Amino acid sequence: MAATRPSGEDSRPFMFTLIGIGAASTAAHLGNNFTTYLVGGLIDRYQFTPFAMGAWNMAETLSYAAAMFLIAPRARQLDARVLALVASVLVVLAQAGSALTGNFALLFAGRIGTGLGFGILNSAVNLAAGRTEHPARWISLGIAFQTVLFAAIALGLPQVGASHGVTGMFLALGGISALLGLMSLLLPGGKDLTGEHVSKPNPPIGADGLRVLTAMALFAFGTLALWPFIERTANAIGVPATEFGRYQSLATLASALSTAGLAAISTRLTRAVPMATVLGACGIACALLTTVGTAPAFAAAFIGYNVSWFLTYPMLLGLAYDCDSSGRLAVMTTGTWLLAQSFGSLAAGAIAQGFGGYAPIGPLGALTCVAAIAVAWPLARRFDKDPAKDRSKAAVTTH
Repeated sequence: MAATRPSGEDSRPFMFTLIGIGAASTAAHLGNNFTTYLVGGLIDRYQFTPFAMGAWNMAETLSYAAAMFLIAPRARQLDARVLALVASVLVVLAQAGSALTGNFALLFAGRIGTGLGFGILNSAVNLAAGRTEHPARWISLGIAFQTVLFAAIALGLPQVGASHGVTGMFLALGGISALLGLMSLLLPGGKDLTGEHVSKPNPPIGADGLRVLTAMALFAFGTLALWPFIERTANAIGVPATEFGRYQSLATLASALSTAGLAAISTRLTRAVPMATVLGACGIACALLTTVGTAPAFAAAFIGYNVSWFLTYPMLLGLAYDCDSSGRLAVMTTGTWLLAQSFGSLAAGAIAQGFGGYAPIGPLGALTCVAAIAVAWPLARRFDKDPAKDRSKAAVTTH
């Protein structure tokens, strides 16, 4: 027998939930969005190789994924607010420690620390959203909130780097994490102790869950392989870090508008066609990012990439919630994203070092987006035809 999702959150002020989920989502994705500046700063200061920096980034994303996979089986027994607080302390300490050293082994250990913290934070976001009536809608709202803050950070962080180097950027990111950690205390708290879940083990994810995980893995591997080196890619065609920061600010603002729009209409959308459209757009943008040779073309591709990526992510998470509304599969799906990104960044570092440039990486992203569409399409079409999955008519239930 299905048990309805807890309705206690319905009485919470909208802004409390928005700020809590938005702040925690922002904190959880600081590494994914701004490690690229640290990569560039460390290469400039210590002359680390692209392969070494790919491995350095991989340490963060693998730790991120590990944290999420560890949390997923225990999802219903954990308090999202407590998770966010513990994670924020861990991230702040790791960023501050990294600012004090130029030793690669210690920097590597610092990435493991931030990765674990980011993974715990993202788990908190997924769990909090999963305990609301419309999880995918709240994920989209959180991303919209996040991208507005990222627009300001993208303008300020390169200026900090220009004035105070990579040390200043580590400290700035640590300070931002501390502030966001305090804001994350507004997350919906408590544990999910409804229905029969308390005494029963977690069910297997099944074929549908495996299909969602595979689609996310393909999407993340290809589209995020380039991300740690994206600032270097821009630099290779004559775009300095400060100008790249302006591009990123514009791209994140555009993403905020698009994800806010998605949140507004998400309960009325079908799944398959919108998902395939944004996945295809993301693949095209990836291919352009490493093959165009002018700053305006790069800026346009970068904006298109950001917008399409931030639309695709909640759509794939929406499929995960359709399969398992408890939030466990959603946590696993995000963990799979980070696991795939980890190997993608390592592969990108090897490709860049082996080919002497980043050009082959973008088309690789286009191919994996096409593969992700092929994997997710049958499931999305089936949910579109299932009245029980009609988000505009049916209440979300836990299974």
